[in-house]
Amino acid sequence: MAVRHFLTLNDLPANEVRSIVQRAIELKRDHSVANSLSGRTLALIFDKSSTRTRVAFEVAMTRLGGNSLFLSNKDSQLGRGETPEDSARVLARMVDVIAVRTFDHGLLERFARHSSVPVINALTDSFHPCQLLADVQTYIEHRGTISGKTVAWIGDGNNMCQSYINASKVFDFELKIAAPEGYLPDRELLAKHPDRVTICQSSQDAAANADLVVTDVWASMGQESEHKSRLQIFEPFQVNSELMALAHNDALFMHCLPAHRGEEVSADVIDGKHSVVWDEAENRLHSQQALLEYLCQG
Repeated sequence: MAVRHFLTLNDLPANEVRSIVQRAIELKRDHSVANSLSGRTLALIFDKSSTRTRVAFEVAMTRLGGNSLFLSNKDSQLGRGETPEDSARVLARMVDVIAVRTFDHGLLERFARHSSVPVINALTDSFHPCQLLADVQTYIEHRGTISGKTVAWIGDGNNMCQSYINASKVFDFELKIAAPEGYLPDRELLAKHPDRVTICQSSQDAAANADLVVTDVWASMGQESEHKSRLQIFEPFQVNSELMALAHNDALFMHCLPAHRGEEVSADVIDGKHSVVWDEAENRLHSQQALLEYLCQG
């Protein structure tokens, strides 16, 4: 049987991705989780800093009865020039599942091709599929099925935006994207989803009648030098109360965090009645529990 990896939402059958989300909801309700992964070990290889991702994976593995070990770039031979292929071959002989958080998605793909145990994308510059599991779980808990709903993505066409593009097919929703010229998501990815994704001319067009409004920071990790220039470019793409007023009255607001209040989102929105960002953050734990259980047990 081929090893199942989770590098994007498209790596697993859509019905199984949806089952992982449903399992996450069950695990959240029932805290008396059996030691389903007792004796199993998760390796976390992080080339990028993290709060939610690392904590969620480590606590998830502990709750399932397993163990985890954390390797930052300076702690592993990957940071000293060992190839992804060699590192994957070695680690896969010692651990049961590996989560990698890095910049280059191609490096992650190389790593996965040579790993005999499941590899999870804990974030790359191209995709962040674990966050989408938590986001969809959060929507379902608050509003029921996301199928047939309209999601507005406002801001940079980054890894989160691209994961929402994949999610639009897996979870059957319409996605409207508003991003500055030159900051749109990958053209080839967009071309694969013409019936699901619409590029809008303005934030207002995207937010109109939306059921969910989502944004992210304007300068992600590795783009700190662009922060000042991006502030001017992205200013028309702030999610504020005026923009949320264009969405449905019961629309939700999400942000994967950390957030920069006053930049991509105003304080009154992230702390307001539409916001479910704290539930969204907590659900990283439950969705990653369900993902680990699925990949390790089937």
